Amino acid sequence: MSRSSELKFTIHLDEKKFPVKIEWEATDADFTGRRQCDALMISLWDNEEKNTMGMDLWTPEMLIVDMNVHVFQTLMKIADTYLKATNNLQVANMITDFAQRFGRETQVLQDEA
Repeated sequence: MSRSSELKFTIHLDEKKFPVKIEWEATDADFTGRRQCDALMISLWDNEEKNTMGMDLWTPEMLIVDMNVHVFQTLMKIADTYLKATNNLQVANMITDFAQRFGRETQVLQDEA
């Protein structure tokens, strides 16, 4: 038996069409209702166009320090996803190495003395 799950984003915009509030909900979430978030990055592969489509949004409340953490964690997630999808450890490690360098440069990670 097949089943489906729904993920929904609600983007509240200001008069200039910039996001001021982002909410999300999912039918398979371990909570009910909507949750607020300050940033999202969505990347979709369009098989027909053979092209990646993306949507990157953030609210004015998203602090730079939090964006640094968000991007660092996203890069680490990309490395993990790439490894699972391709089993290419060498390239996954390249992505991880870059993410670590990014983390140190943005002070998400502290250099060990």
